[in-house]
Amino acid sequence: MSNQPTITDFETIARRVFETIPSPFAQHLTDIILRVEDWPSREILDHFGMTDPHQLTGLYQGIPVGEKSQFGAPGVEGDRIFLYRRPLLAEMAQTGVELEKLIRHVVIHEVGHHFGLSDADMHAIEESVED
Repeated sequence: MSNQPTITDFETIARRVFETIPSPFAQHLTDIILRVEDWPSREILDHFGMTDPHQLTGLYQGIPVGEKSQFGAPGVEGDRIFLYRRPLLAEMAQTGVELEKLIRHVVIHEVGHHFGLSDADMHAIEESVED
């Protein structure tokens, strides 16, 4: 198990994904904080009504671009994207999809939330471009 990708490996891959996001979208991503954690917290799982921590591979926390005020929101932390290492490793083992592709998928999904897209919106987009 010691040869599994580390949190630092995940961060490196995710940052490469951010570098591939084209303008004008990229200019809205410069302040996002990227965090990689082994597991989502119990509080996060409870918030979404999840019992199995493997159910959540990533999370966007923040105020979507179209809802932001020029003055900011008092007491609100900056936008953050979380990647959860252990659920992603489990998904990789279960599906055989390479880790970089999984991380790319999750990062793009969470960036979609940053731009105000819902899960249903993103699933519709993904289905429209699958071959």
